[in-house]
Amino acid sequence: MELNKQGLIVSVSPHISSEETVPRIMWTVSISLIPAMVMGIYYFGPRAVYVTALCIIGSMLSEWFVQRLAGKEITLTDGSAFLTGLLLGLNMPSTIPFYIALISSFVSVGITKQLFGGLGYNIFNPALIGRAFALITWPRAMTTWAVPDAAFLAINAKTTATPLGILKEEGIGKLVEVFGDKLSLYKELLIGHRAGSLGETSMIAILIGAAFLVYRRYISLRIPLSFLATVAVGAWIFGGKGGLFTGDPIVHLLSGGLMLGAFFMATDYVTCPTVWRGQILFGIGCGFLTILIRLKAGYPEGVMFAILIMNCFAPLIDRNCRTQVFGAKKDKKS
Repeated sequence: MELNKQGLIVSVSPHISSEETVPRIMWTVSISLIPAMVMGIYYFGPRAVYVTALCIIGSMLSEWFVQRLAGKEITLTDGSAFLTGLLLGLNMPSTIPFYIALISSFVSVGITKQLFGGLGYNIFNPALIGRAFALITWPRAMTTWAVPDAAFLAINAKTTATPLGILKEEGIGKLVEVFGDKLSLYKELLIGHRAGSLGETSMIAILIGAAFLVYRRYISLRIPLSFLATVAVGAWIFGGKGGLFTGDPIVHLLSGGLMLGAFFMATDYVTCPTVWRGQILFGIGCGFLTILIRLKAGYPEGVMFAILIMNCFAPLIDRNCRTQVFGAKKDKKS
């Protein structure tokens, strides 16, 4: 609003300005993923760099190509394509062929993001769609996991099952046996010395990046905490039945892509609800679907599918969880 000789002029909202911009947010989130990336390189060697770099390059080239083809403004400098490629790379195993990284990058950005109109219009999380496409198209390549090796230049990598795979097939007893004892199991899951995708192994590195985003107020804890709490409670209540006993809450919280998904992908501004009650409901839905898939389905992991399914419901959740406008009368349904 401003006051001039003609009187008081009321401008269109919003009236509150901020220094935060899309490029600033995107590049800050990318910086917060550096600890996870560093640990991925430490455990999986140079291939972690190659796979992630190819995902980033493929994502940025896909955005440039589609925008150039459609005659739109090139928006590579906003950092969104870079962040999508980085997240996709961190969700890939180190053993995948390089062409899978490039094709999945095009699916993430060229189709999932740009085909729907670009940043802000995509229904699904682009990085997760790219990973889902790769998993469905090349299931063997996407489920071949290398044994982490702190020797940076290790070339001949052995393959093994992930902790969730062992838990699914042989139960908690076998998983504890593999790592020695329960304390060693929890410690190895926490620091990341286990098989898995490049950026999902080290829980400490992920939590450092997440804490930075919370400190900068780029994400709230509503979705991650409700997500994680639902998984823990669901594992404790429903995972103890049967001979395998697959319901250790701590193992479920520290295994797979749960932490990476809860803090960095379920909180995506575009594909999650905006109202606080809707965000809690969204997190609960993600957690319920994750533990349902882990315990009852044939696939040992469920984070990716849970988030993508809940992305479909985000607009509906927002619509039904809005706070009623002060003074407005609620419509009576016949």
